[in-house]
Amino acid sequence: MVAKKTALDKDLKWQRRMDAGAGETASLSAKLGLALVFLLACSAFVAFHMGGLPQSGFLIAAAVIGGYMALNIGANDVANNVGPAVGSKALTMVGALLIAAVFEAAGAIIAGGDVVGTIKNGIIDPTQMPDAQTFVWAMMAALLAAALWLNLATWLGAPVSTTHSIVGGVMGAGMAAVGIGAVNWPTMGTIAASWVISPVLGGVIAAGFLAFIKFRILYTDNRVEAARKWVPILVGVMVSAFTMYLMMKGIKKIWAADTWQVIVIGIAAFFVTLLPTRKAVLHASRNMTGRRKEIASLFRIPLIVSAALLSFAHGSNDVANAIGPLAAIVSGVDSGEIVTSAPIPIWVMVIGAIGISAGLILFGPKLIKTVGSKITKLDPIRAYTVALSAALTVIVASALGLPVSSTHIAVGAVFGVGFLRETLSHRRRVDNAPMLVGEDTETDEQKQHIEALRQLDPAQAEKAEKKLRKRLLVRRRYAVTIATAWVITVPAGAFLGALLFFTIRGIML
Repeated sequence: MVAKKTALDKDLKWQRRMDAGAGETASLSAKLGLALVFLLACSAFVAFHMGGLPQSGFLIAAAVIGGYMALNIGANDVANNVGPAVGSKALTMVGALLIAAVFEAAGAIIAGGDVVGTIKNGIIDPTQMPDAQTFVWAMMAALLAAALWLNLATWLGAPVSTTHSIVGGVMGAGMAAVGIGAVNWPTMGTIAASWVISPVLGGVIAAGFLAFIKFRILYTDNRVEAARKWVPILVGVMVSAFTMYLMMKGIKKIWAADTWQVIVIGIAAFFVTLLPTRKAVLHASRNMTGRRKEIASLFRIPLIVSAALLSFAHGSNDVANAIGPLAAIVSGVDSGEIVTSAPIPIWVMVIGAIGISAGLILFGPKLIKTVGSKITKLDPIRAYTVALSAALTVIVASALGLPVSSTHIAVGAVFGVGFLRETLSHRRRVDNAPMLVGEDTETDEQKQHIEALRQLDPAQAEKAEKKLRKRLLVRRRYAVTIATAWVITVPAGAFLGALLFFTIRGIML
């Protein structure tokens, strides 16, 4: 009888796995079908409006590739903006997808600019291109190479830099078209430096703010009073940072403010925010007892706002990664000349904006989960420090003239938060000190379990406490996967760009 029951249980488990797998396959097929509909719509629009132009086939193919690139930017890069908010449960996945999709599209359309640079970051010298046709082939190869690499990285679960992807594609296609001398190697050196600068700066700033919150609020005797004092200041710092961040990156193509204007407006934003935030925190904390979850709830609304603003700034900046080469192809086909900057037709901007939002909704949840919960556990406090770090790091790096990647900053900040938690936990274990109230490695349930166990069996309680402290709070396999993907992004993009250029040229000649 037992044997029959065991066999039945195995059959039921197998059936459940099969049903789950079938459900996932059906869901993926539906998503791929919707993505294909979007790409077909791109091609149909261009064919209908520009089918009579010379080389209209290039424009149709370029529109499809640009749409494919936009889908992959949405699937991979946007996760950095909303992942921490989802991982901390400040936002649901559906809420995050809706907010990010709306603000990404708004940033792209409202603040994306009227003109875009077609050679990303000056990686190659376009004057060395022999003719406009070769230039168009190179841009098409670069765009497709970047899109393919982003697609692969998303499938592997690695958030990578969209900018680095397109830089690699442009470099490889340029070298294939002209030779190694076409590449601006000093610029490539600064981009390579950003592989280290971006995550380190992001991690250090995020860890610094988290340490401040811990020792000024969470590890104090009266958390509620400490929160009433410091949370309004921290929110003011965030508002100031995001005001300057948006002026520098989000609306710079609408209004190019000078350095002093950015600083003055940022300081003003801090003081304008301070008083109403104090009143709001005082009201929200009236019935608080000082539990960690209660204190963390004070950061929820600022975290949601930060996710929206990061998405807006990302849409206004990174849409150029999808439409820059596409605008180059359109201008090159239309004028028959090599262009380094090009006006953006409204249909090109719309393809970029809709594509990013569609890619986020259809394929973004995988990377959102990776950034938000798989690297390390986030709550609203830790997620807040990640979002604040994303804005502050860009400001600091811009002031110092350092190249940074928003993707590397955000992911580096998540790692910085996780490694700080590990450091504090291990330090207390080495010192053989009792756990602090609110220690990160201890949930309320675990604390109660250890305290109850201590009354019954002190030796077992000590073992459980040590095991809890030894736990690694950053998943190393994700660190290795992501770091590897970062390092090979530019070389991989370059290899694909060169290969695709030769392929396109071979087909056309």
